[in-house]
Amino acid sequence: MFTDPQSVTINAVATSLPRIASGNQLGTFSSTDGTVVESIAHTSSGKSKRFRRTLRLTQTKIAADSYNPTINTQSTQSIYVVVDVPATGFSLTEQQYLAAAFTAYLSASSNAKLFQLLNGEA
Repeated sequence: MFTDPQSVTINAVATSLPRIASGNQLGTFSSTDGTVVESIAHTSSGKSKRFRRTLRLTQTKIAADSYNPTINTQSTQSIYVVVDVPATGFSLTEQQYLAAAFTAYLSASSNAKLFQLLNGEA
């Protein structure tokens, strides 16, 4: 179980995220104002015998509407990682190796790969 509270740093500002919900294979953490939410979910598919493990971070803010700047609207952005694994075949250690390689790849060269992704490059 993830510890309570979680903490996330966005643009050098640390935000505490106390647990606001939990359930069978689910957990949700939120800032007190609700502008930052972390969600964890684990699901399984009976037919394909696969497990999906998801960690999602969502940020919400009030911003000027791009079509009518005199109107404020709620804007939301999210980033999430889904680990999709079969019930058998890969050990937890092997799953960790792939996850570590993925995160290292995105953060390599001063986040150049992440910037390319966010810039819409393929």
